[in-house]
Amino acid sequence: MKSSVMSRFTSFLFVLPYLAAFCIFLLFPILYGAYISLHNFELLSTEHKFVGLANYIEIFTPGTYLSDIFFRGLWVTVQFVIYSVPLLIVVGLSLAMLVNALPGKVRGLFRTLYFLPYALSASVMAVIWLMMFDTNAGFLNSMLLRLGLNGIPWLTDTPWAWVSLIFTTLWWTIGFNMIIFINALNEVPEDYYEAASIDGANSWHKFTKITLPSIRPVMLFIMITSTIASFNIYAQPYLLTRGGPGDTTKVLLINVLDQAFIRKEIGSASAMAIVMALLIILISIAQFKLTNGRKGDA
Repeated sequence: MKSSVMSRFTSFLFVLPYLAAFCIFLLFPILYGAYISLHNFELLSTEHKFVGLANYIEIFTPGTYLSDIFFRGLWVTVQFVIYSVPLLIVVGLSLAMLVNALPGKVRGLFRTLYFLPYALSASVMAVIWLMMFDTNAGFLNSMLLRLGLNGIPWLTDTPWAWVSLIFTTLWWTIGFNMIIFINALNEVPEDYYEAASIDGANSWHKFTKITLPSIRPVMLFIMITSTIASFNIYAQPYLLTRGGPGDTTKVLLINVLDQAFIRKEIGSASAMAIVMALLIILISIAQFKLTNGRKGDA
């Protein structure tokens, strides 16, 4: 009995650092953010009047300023999710299969090269692609001018601003998805492919009947994490386009931070952030349920 108690206490000591970090850096900020969202919490005021659900009601009241900036930013964010998530999955899987098909001597090199951009900070990424996309002196437009072609307003006009943001996101983050897919592909038993070859299956049949079903759980993980990351996009539009041209790339997080630190209204900004978080949770649950449902039908 004493030994069992000591064992549990020892286990608790191992968990304690993570539990403390979780409470301090995740649980407390969430709870405090929820508390702030129920108040008229102006950054420059010492009085924070309790307003209950007024901030949330204003978000869902058509015609109010808070509702306009929330749903305008949400629509821009949803567009980015629709454009980016399928590419993050398809390109990530394609790169993983391409790298896996390389000879073993160079496979590690290409894994590192594709993953390297993911290790860069947002500011470094932005500097690199600002030099590439700059309308007047960018590398891409310089190459087009040398070829006798007109320059393209990559960051100052649509749809080129969207093209630039999506491409930059792929370049910056695709290495993570590729590595996850490579690990999943390596877990598929070779016996399955050998048996399919004996039965006369071609490469397409092997891919659709063996590869995709075998990596379905990993694909679900990547779909959900890519969706969450895309909903939380901030660095690319803020550093590259500043939300322009106009507000066409001004995503929801930019509006949340503007509300908090430019208008100094922390309470309503916290309410916007919490509603956004709840939407992400609901979408993630829906993705999980739909994918599991399809798996069960199969």
